[in-house]
Amino acid sequence: MESGSQRIFRIPTALRAATLSLAMALVTAVTVNAGGFGGANTGAVGGVVIDSEGIVRAATVDEQQDFANRIRALLDAPAGDWNEASDMRVVSLRGLQDQVAKARAEGRPIPDEVSLMAGLTRIEYVFVDSDRSDILVAGPAEPWKLLPEGSIVGTKTGQTILRLDDLAVALQSVEMARQQGILCSIEPTAEGRANLKKMLSRVALRPGQNPSYLVPAMREAFGPQQVQLAGIPGESRMARTLVAADFEMKRLAMGLVDSPVRGLPSYLDMAKNSTQSRSSNPRWWMACDYDNLRRSDDGLAWKISGQGVKTMTDNDLIEADGRAVAANQKSKVAQRWADLMTQQFNELAKSMPVFSDLQSTMDMNVVATLIVQERLAEKANLDLTILSSDKDTLDLGSYFVPEEIPPHCSFIQGVNGWIVTASGGVDINAFQIVEKQTVDAKVADVRTATLAAAGDRWWWNK
Repeated sequence: MESGSQRIFRIPTALRAATLSLAMALVTAVTVNAGGFGGANTGAVGGVVIDSEGIVRAATVDEQQDFANRIRALLDAPAGDWNEASDMRVVSLRGLQDQVAKARAEGRPIPDEVSLMAGLTRIEYVFVDSDRSDILVAGPAEPWKLLPEGSIVGTKTGQTILRLDDLAVALQSVEMARQQGILCSIEPTAEGRANLKKMLSRVALRPGQNPSYLVPAMREAFGPQQVQLAGIPGESRMARTLVAADFEMKRLAMGLVDSPVRGLPSYLDMAKNSTQSRSSNPRWWMACDYDNLRRSDDGLAWKISGQGVKTMTDNDLIEADGRAVAANQKSKVAQRWADLMTQQFNELAKSMPVFSDLQSTMDMNVVATLIVQERLAEKANLDLTILSSDKDTLDLGSYFVPEEIPPHCSFIQGVNGWIVTASGGVDINAFQIVEKQTVDAKVADVRTATLAAAGDRWWWNK
């Protein structure tokens, strides 16, 4: 594709298909013990295989079918009360732990409704029930279904169903996140950037010549990209959610996959008529996006609101040796793309469940940080050991950690040189969200009504 003084080209269609199955597979991994379905400790993960060295490759058709069949065989369709949606379903953390302990004592898998947290799709309220030594979480809930690529979503909205294993990882990772934050990025190496720059310095295109023939050599020079994770266990499902969301965001920005949302073109399409700097390359990352937490005066009732995810941008300045340093300036086009993705995020999540999964991950980390930071378990006199530290009771399983991704990048040839867009990430700073609090007496009223509706079950609809 050519426009004005710039030429934009993308990875061929066959490669797009392979990378799509990669990203979807990274997020659909599930654990046997904590989730009750899927497969743990195996190299095959959905549409890819992650070997013992952390190298990712596309799975064969047989491997993909095997993965989907295992989930389908073990995931029960919702029946009875689970076939009902609710604008506000209340789930007892004490009850969840009791259900886990009971299943383990009886030597049976954790029920799907427990693994899927009673069908919750978001957490909007957190309440302390000191009379029952409990913490309650509440939000909208739906019956669930399995999508062809393995995502488990609500039948009403298509929103990802929350997962017990994600809540456990979030609770267990609060102190780790306090020290270093929760971060994910897929980054080119300095050596790869330097190799690519050297290669392109020797390229001289003739007038009208299509630069797409350079793609194989550019990818080879650029080399594999490194997966970097911090703040959570790298072998967890949550880590794979971050990697997959990062991967898909970059592919959308770079035009390596067609956007399912009409109002969200690729950055490359938006940038084709703009002037590009010779040495500056845009990066994007997704971060938490919540309103101020509203709480009761006594700190026993909390309301969480907001989209949960926003897209941020900055520029990297690529130095002669290939190192990327922050340029401390934003490309206007990259900022417009980030703003569009934020505005279209909920619509995008309906078509690409990986982003709904990321939204759920943000919720879980905010809730876990709130519980720890505000000492809600102490206020409730609730022992959260099963969820927060007892790995013998709640086995979260483990996976080979993805360490290296084959190069996936797009290139723009402008009047000032070549622009490579290949960097991105996820940054979850739940502590910053929890610090922003506003007292709201109405939240206490919701808590009172919720506790009054409590019965003998570990969940109920308000």
